[in-house]
Amino acid sequence: MPFGGNDWLALSPEPTLEPEIPICDPHHHFWDFRTERVPYQRYLLHELADDVNSGHNVRSTVFVEARAMYCADGPEEMRPVGEVEFVQGLAAASASGLYGPCRAAAAIVGHANLNLGERVEPVLQALQAASPNRFRGIRHAVTWDPHPEIENTSAHRMAGQLATDNFRAGARVLAGMGFSFEAWMYFPQLPELADFARAVPDLTIILNHIGGLLRVGPYANCDDEVLTTWRNGIAAVAECPNINVKLGGIGMPRTGFDWHERETPAGSEELASDRAPLMNYCIEQFGPDRCMFESNFPVDKVSYSYNVMYNAFKRLSSGYSADERAAMFHDTATRVYRIDLQDA
Repeated sequence: MPFGGNDWLALSPEPTLEPEIPICDPHHHFWDFRTERVPYQRYLLHELADDVNSGHNVRSTVFVEARAMYCADGPEEMRPVGEVEFVQGLAAASASGLYGPCRAAAAIVGHANLNLGERVEPVLQALQAASPNRFRGIRHAVTWDPHPEIENTSAHRMAGQLATDNFRAGARVLAGMGFSFEAWMYFPQLPELADFARAVPDLTIILNHIGGLLRVGPYANCDDEVLTTWRNGIAAVAECPNINVKLGGIGMPRTGFDWHERETPAGSEELASDRAPLMNYCIEQFGPDRCMFESNFPVDKVSYSYNVMYNAFKRLSSGYSADERAAMFHDTATRVYRIDLQDA
């Protein structure tokens, strides 16, 4: 059976809808030799350019850490600086215009271990020095679930990190330096994020992937319970004005859709219909000015192509006003990540 890959994705071509709408893609990764993410072991500037130049008006993107290209030696807490150094070079190459009009990695999100508490400051300083003009913040994943069937993907695998004194002390340093925090967790942890956001109200927080919905393993075939818990969690974090949300990440198999297993990839009409209840609920709770459509590529690329994905976003959002759509496709992201390019 086909599974991922550009040849498989090419089986469901579509014309680009509304190609004039400006887009800032606020979430993608770069990596190389990434064996656990078959079939996309490599996703660098050439691969991203092929996707963002496939029809939509993608003017800028935001790189989000992927634990790639870390320094091979030196203090453990400083090794993530290597990733930002690497992406800064890719962003400079993109700014040459050689890869198309999109400015890739116009903002860069790295990683720093907030469990260091106040000792995280020199790490943040080193990250900023590695990218003085593009570094905007960090992601410290806290994904944790007690069920052994659920993969705990965070680098620092422990429950309850958001509530610890050290983590919050590190977050206050982050906020004081004017940087943002990407929150990647699973949906049962959303109340923890609401408590954390209230404890560090000056910190700009971006919730990844509609709050980490899981519909596999122990969460499969029980949507009534799972979606009720998820909705309650989304409502709780939306009450915190310092939290924004990314609308995407649903192409990951852990969300319970079978798109990645199809003989022929799903089209944008089906994707829009399947996603609408989830994304519209987030938009209702947060408002368009705190929502942003994201690609999460190449992770979500196991389920659909870039062109089809953004077609689905456009179908899903067709009932919103022009200003609301502009916010979700472009303006929220460029404001939150302080992207101020003349052509962005």
